[in-house]
Amino acid sequence: MQYSIEVNNQVQIFDLNKVAKQAAGAALLRVKNTVVLATVAREDSQVEEDFLPLTVQYLEKTYAAGRIPGGYIKRETKPGDFETLTARIIDRSLRPLFPKGYAYPTQIVVLVLSADPDVDLQVVSLNAASAALYLSDIPVNRPVCGVRVAYIDNELVLNPSNQELKNSALDLYVAGTKDELLMIEMRSLPQKTDAITPMAVVDPVIDAAFSELNKQEMNEFSEDLMVEAIDFAAKAILRGSNAYEEAFKDHKKEDAKLELKPEIENENIAVYIDKFYKDEVKNAINQMAKSERASELAKIAEQIASDEVAIAECWELGVINNVLGKYKRKIVREQIINERRRADGRALDEIRPISIETNILPNAHGSCLFTRGQTQALVVATLGTDSDAQLYDLLTEKSAVSEKFMFNYNFPGFSVGEASPIKAPGRRELGHGNLAKRALTPSIDLDSPYAIRLVSEILESNGSSSMASVCGGSLALRAAGIQTQKLVAGIAMGLIFEGDQHAVLSDIMGLEDHDGDMDFKVAGTIDGITALQMDIKLGGISLDVLKEALEQAKRGRAHILSLMQKADDEIVVNEEILPKLELFSIDPNKIVDIIGQAGKTIKEIIERFEVSIDLDREKGEVKIAGDAKKNVDAAKDYIIQITSKDNSKFGARRHDRREHKPRPVFNIGDRFDGVVKNILDFGAFIELKDGVDGLLHVSKIKTPLNVGDKVSVVVSEQKGSKISLSLADQE
Repeated sequence: MQYSIEVNNQVQIFDLNKVAKQAAGAALLRVKNTVVLATVAREDSQVEEDFLPLTVQYLEKTYAAGRIPGGYIKRETKPGDFETLTARIIDRSLRPLFPKGYAYPTQIVVLVLSADPDVDLQVVSLNAASAALYLSDIPVNRPVCGVRVAYIDNELVLNPSNQELKNSALDLYVAGTKDELLMIEMRSLPQKTDAITPMAVVDPVIDAAFSELNKQEMNEFSEDLMVEAIDFAAKAILRGSNAYEEAFKDHKKEDAKLELKPEIENENIAVYIDKFYKDEVKNAINQMAKSERASELAKIAEQIASDEVAIAECWELGVINNVLGKYKRKIVREQIINERRRADGRALDEIRPISIETNILPNAHGSCLFTRGQTQALVVATLGTDSDAQLYDLLTEKSAVSEKFMFNYNFPGFSVGEASPIKAPGRRELGHGNLAKRALTPSIDLDSPYAIRLVSEILESNGSSSMASVCGGSLALRAAGIQTQKLVAGIAMGLIFEGDQHAVLSDIMGLEDHDGDMDFKVAGTIDGITALQMDIKLGGISLDVLKEALEQAKRGRAHILSLMQKADDEIVVNEEILPKLELFSIDPNKIVDIIGQAGKTIKEIIERFEVSIDLDREKGEVKIAGDAKKNVDAAKDYIIQITSKDNSKFGARRHDRREHKPRPVFNIGDRFDGVVKNILDFGAFIELKDGVDGLLHVSKIKTPLNVGDKVSVVVSEQKGSKISLSLADQE
């Protein structure tokens, strides 16, 4: 059966009962030339543990874009980052729909079979997965709809094409069902003004002028505009959900007769705890330290198990622990709603104590130790060149994408007191790193000549480690000498619903994250939001409550930014260890002069000054990088000399294509009375003859030399264009 649904600026063609018929549910969805297959399968027996055993996999097939996998193995291997992050989006959108107590192992698999470069794969994949789940015999009776919203020319645009999204200031992804929002992902996209590249050797005045012309605009979104955009998405979700339900309701399988685990495994134990151990549980909850709280609750469980009633009733310790955990959740929530007091004694909008230290690692380019309560992130910045950028393939892009800003998030077990082995980053680590990267990207100049890698090592965790990574990352960039446009801070918000009452919590800790109904992370500058992520664990959230949470997050963000600004003012950049990089423009026609015949000139410059050089023939851009500023500056001066109109006065060595002058021949032992042309950290360059220089290494220099000094030297070695010298009196 085929259904064509026209909704939210898309024509969506669903094929039902056509393929994968042995799965519990399946849907084949086509949008333009993109085709996605989503399937749902479940086991018939429950797991013993009290959790929802749901696994979501999103897999891209390279044949979908008419490609053969690169590398030695010509087949798809482990999922890439985009696949993993997309699987997380689908999981977070569908998980809240499962009924309480559902414990049957369930797998949702989404396969991209054909990829249209202009179609948003994340939107299509979620809608296909939701359709497959809704059509299955699993008791999920509401279809989810996912939409993306862009902000182009001050207008909200629904489900933009991939090309349109590149021109947007906003990337907002929202999933929900009917009038309930379940998941939000948002990032602001930096915009560039029209760039102009000068066509001549640049002097400082011209360079500054063009730098201003190429300056990017940083986009932040106010809370009001954010709510407006989410409301825009919510209306589209309502239309989509209604359209899916109308089309699929007659094809939905009858709900399977499944046993759901009770919320409280033993009600008698719950009553017993409430009657005799309520005060002890409250005292344990209000312990400041996370480890102390867990230890105290374990002691209470053992004490209950040793009671005469527990022994007589044969209450097992495992069951007592399970019931005690759920009773603890009830107490935490009641205390917040009724007493407006949190487990650690804070007010609902109070931020935990913050301490910040920068550049504590002497040999790292930039570092920041950011501590907030019992959450601690050590974020380290490393600067590199274009060759250090991350390359990755996307089905919707014809060629590999180069990513110059990277963010890696690591969460070792010791950060939560566990003795677990260090493994490759999982979905959570990739997701948190991606969130921090999205938050910080708008503050970084897109035309920065550096490749930048941030690594966040979580040393201690009790809530909001991803937001601590944002704060630490923003300061680590400044500590590495990167002039970001503004500081960016992040804060994790929580939400508790009890009946018709609710409470919004600022800077949640692990206990409140675990026992709350919402995990809402907001990052941004003092002027607005750059990224946010929201997950609703049970049901949806209204726009009024969402606006309240955003406004409270704004106040918390301002407090954190004020402390970060003080730390920023005290940063001492370690200039000595930072790599030096120069980016300047010349006449593109002069690029050939830098390269020289068969690349000899550029090789000679690289060897002489110990630098790396990248050339852009179209723009006429020259990028020089090296470990020593003196070497980089000298290489820049030399290149400007050989590309200037009158090269004769500089004595520049170049291979003139018209004259074809042969290079002088040197022999080992040749003696010269040369002139010191340049002095660098590693030695001095001595002019020999015909404008050719040799290197006198610092280890061979007995007395200090100055530029212009005459010195007697002997050729000791020649490798290609590199000539090594010794002092004549040393021979």
